[in-house]
Formats: sequence, structure tokens, C-alpha cells
Amino acid sequence: MHEADRKRRASKTGRILGTNPYADPGSSPEGARRGSVDSVRDPSVTSRIMAAVHAKNTRPELALRSYLHAKGLRFRPDLVFVRARIAVFVDGDFWHGAGWKERGLKGYEEQFPSRREWWVAKIARNMERDSHVNHVLESQGWIVIRVFTSQLSTDLPAVADRIINRVRHRCLGARRLSRRSPDSLKH
Repeated sequence: MHEADRKRRASKTGRILGTNPYADPGSSPEGARRGSVDSVRDPSVTSRIMAAVHAKNTRPELALRSYLHAKGLRFRPDLVFVRARIAVFVDGDFWHGAGWKERGLKGYEEQFPSRREWWVAKIARNMERDSHVNHVLESQGWIVIRVFTSQLSTDLPAVADRIINRVRHRCLGARRLSRRSPDSLKH
């Protein structure tokens, strides 16, 4: 990225956050390592940017909700289908350790030029939490579907159809079970 592009980008970020990391002449990124965000901007600015990242109601999640709703599925917020006992999680590729293969990396660890240990630990905790949540919900009879935002960007209809089929199949199975006579449930 050229110096002019960096300044333009920083200025835009500064307008959004009310700061400009290039406001004083001593904070120019000249000589900074290429590709490293930490070496280009002040850590307090990075902290404010990361705090502004939403965990819920992201654009991809809202797109999926809208598509599923248009196809006739009704759900509670966060894509929980109570009757079918299906929970759908929309995970960001970066935050949940995905997408590194598409970028030609050997592992998700390679995408961190600085503070590697901290980032790897953070992403690993996210993946461990995802696994734990999946296990707990599945042990309670729920089906867990995890969708990465990149999947929604590339093929929203296919992802939504997969969810629709699971929900409808599960609801149909529940209806069939509830229609059986009490004697047929003993076996």
C-alpha cells in the first residue's frame, strides 16, 4: 500500500473514531514493517476499532436471517429454531480460525505478523469455546449448524437451503413422532 493510501485510510478511520494516528508528524509509518497493522497505527486506535466490531447482527448474519425468513422459516433471534431444536451460528472466518487455506497459508497462525502468541491463543480459545458449545447443545438433543461468513458471501442460497432442509426434516420427524399412539412409543 502506498503512503498516500495509508494516510487516506487512516484519515477515514480517524474521522470515524475521532482520532487521526497521522496527525502528528512523528507517527508516520515510514520504515514500518509492511502488512503489520500494529506497526502502522497507535494501539489505542486499534483497540477502539476492535471494540466496535459487532459479535451479533453482522451483515452476513442479517442476510442469512432475511433469506431464511423469505423462504418461510420463522425463528427467534440468533437463528434458534426452537421447535426443530436447531441452533445456527454465523462465525467470522478470521475469529474462528477459518479461511487461511484460501489465502495460501499453512495454518491460521501464519496470518499474524506481530503479537502472534496472543492472537493464536485468542483464536484457539474461540475454537475451543465453539467445540464446547457444540458438545453441550448436542448432548441436550440440539443440532448445531455452524456457518462461516465466507460461505454466506459466496453461496447464501445453498447455505440457507441446507438449513431449511434440516429444520423442515426435523420438524416433520417431530410431528410424526407426536402423532403416534402411546402404545407405539413403548417399543
